[in-house]
Amino acid sequence: MSSTTEIKAERNVMDRVRLEKVVVHICVSGGDWDRLQKAMKLLEQLTGQKPTLRRAKKTIKAFGISRKQPISTMVTLRGEKAYEFLKRAFEAVDFKIKASSFDEYGNFAFGIKEHLDIPGVRYDPSIGIFGMDVIVNLSKPGNRVKLRRYCRSKIGKKGRVTKEEAINYVKEEFGVEVIE
Repeated sequence: MSSTTEIKAERNVMDRVRLEKVVVHICVSGGDWDRLQKAMKLLEQLTGQKPTLRRAKKTIKAFGISRKQPISTMVTLRGEKAYEFLKRAFEAVDFKIKASSFDEYGNFAFGIKEHLDIPGVRYDPSIGIFGMDVIVNLSKPGNRVKLRRYCRSKIGKKGRVTKEEAINYVKEEFGVEVIE
């Protein structure tokens, strides 16, 4: 990119990438209700929000999962809470993410093997140890046009976040190293 293009991108407010939401997800194998309750308690402690249950879409006998059985829990964070949690989550993975974690639309996801890796979290024997997925959605201003109910419309290519823009945002905003 030339320097004039970079200057234009800095001036245009609609080209700025921003953090839309962060989804934190914990899956419990086999639908163990007690373990699922502990996972919900952990998510509430980590994020300060009440988590929701997710149910299985279909039966998989090999995994011991029945249709509509609660198997996981998740929380969606927005705004300042999302930003603060994402900072702590990046610390848990040593500020390194694979480039393959990013998709073409500026979203990315990574896993945390143990919630104890997150700074400021102590081991609680009544809860145990859980791994989790962190899914991040980035957007540009004007994204509401495709989500609203009234006069919904499509967004052009310039209005979408590209993989390169997402990688640059994560590098600049959080100081994350993207590994090829």
